Amino acid sequence: MIGSRQHSDYERVIVHELKRWQAKMQVPPSRLNRLSRATQQRINRFIPERIHQAITVTIKSMIKGILFGASYTTRKPVQDVSLEEREHKVRRRIGIYRKMAAAEGGVTGAGGFLMSFADFPAFLGIKMKMLYEIAALYGYDLDDYRERVYLLKIFQLAFSSQAQRNLVYGELSNWEKTCRELPEDLNEFDWRTFQLEYRDYLDLAKLAQMIPGIGAIVGITVNYRLTSHLGKTAMNAYRMRVLE
Repeated sequence: MIGSRQHSDYERVIVHELKRWQAKMQVPPSRLNRLSRATQQRINRFIPERIHQAITVTIKSMIKGILFGASYTTRKPVQDVSLEEREHKVRRRIGIYRKMAAAEGGVTGAGGFLMSFADFPAFLGIKMKMLYEIAALYGYDLDDYRERVYLLKIFQLAFSSQAQRNLVYGELSNWEKTCRELPEDLNEFDWRTFQLEYRDYLDLAKLAQMIPGIGAIVGITVNYRLTSHLGKTAMNAYRMRVLE
């Protein structure tokens, strides 16, 4: 996948960063992690099942629309480029999307409670589009159904509890085996777990965005940081494959 092996010094640095990230992804849930997860699960049990189903269908429809719509506006996979050049371009794109997400969070946060509802689909679209661009810059073709699932798994890895993160990392680190076990239809993806983990991860971070007066500042800060986090997660997830 890498067009040139000239940047050995750069790759040694990246391998060191990747190993640290991989170790972090495999850390067992702490006592605080488990307590937080148990609390969130109790809260979720109080929410009527029809609400959970409605949210699952909504998120599933939104993400599928983004996944299959973004291909018309995303660049083709980049080939015959060194890893260092790829990652230079990836960092620039993450920077652009980070600023875009921060601006979006500031606008919706300034609008208070009602405008916060608009933040959810808008911010989701920004994050998914960024993942599309990162995949292409690393040389992967999102016309391949399996690559779209890999992209969804990266999203899960970034926005899940530590327990779920351990499971998803295991799937990504052994992707060839995972690919052979994938369902043929994206509808069979575990959307329920996907939306619950995503919502639980964002609930506390996004709650303050609804408060008049500070919502704009919170929206800017939270969206900026979450986009950075997703970008870093994506870079390391693709490094695992590129450096094999």
